[in-house]
Amino acid sequence: MPDRRGSSASRSGFRLPMLFLRALIAFLALPGIVAFLAPAVLVGSIETSTPHGEGVAVFVAGALVLLWCVRDFYVAGKGTLAPWDPPRRLVSVGLYRFSRNPMYVGVLLILIGWTLALRSRALLIYTVVVAILFHARVVMNEEPWLARTFPDEWPRFKSQVPRWLSLVPRSGRPRRSPR
Repeated sequence: MPDRRGSSASRSGFRLPMLFLRALIAFLALPGIVAFLAPAVLVGSIETSTPHGEGVAVFVAGALVLLWCVRDFYVAGKGTLAPWDPPRRLVSVGLYRFSRNPMYVGVLLILIGWTLALRSRALLIYTVVVAILFHARVVMNEEPWLARTFPDEWPRFKSQVPRWLSLVPRSGRPRRSPR
């Protein structure tokens, strides 16, 4: 009688689609609500407003950053952005070379984009509150968890990559142009 679980090849083939499904659910549940649903509810009827172009550009940039980070969590980290299904490896590739939290930066760019596109005071206040909550979550929960989970890699990563954003890695100094 064949094993009901299948061979290890079929089990590993099953893991990849399940990881993708978990990543998709986490994406829809977390940034989907914070960056898309909540702002839409706050501004009410979006179709009555003509979006301003600079806001749309920032929104699109934020969405691209977010999607890139979700992909890196999935591919390099072998996990999702959800706290209940975190990456199994420390993600230090892609945008994570410039920020320890580029996913949050992406969400904040999306919110700034909403704010600029729709010129909404409510969205501005919401964006500031979300930024403060992201910072508190990172400092009080995520960084201690990373230190416990990745004791060998985290200290080096933390010392080389800024918490939020830098175009110049900490380990390097900007070079002066020759005179």
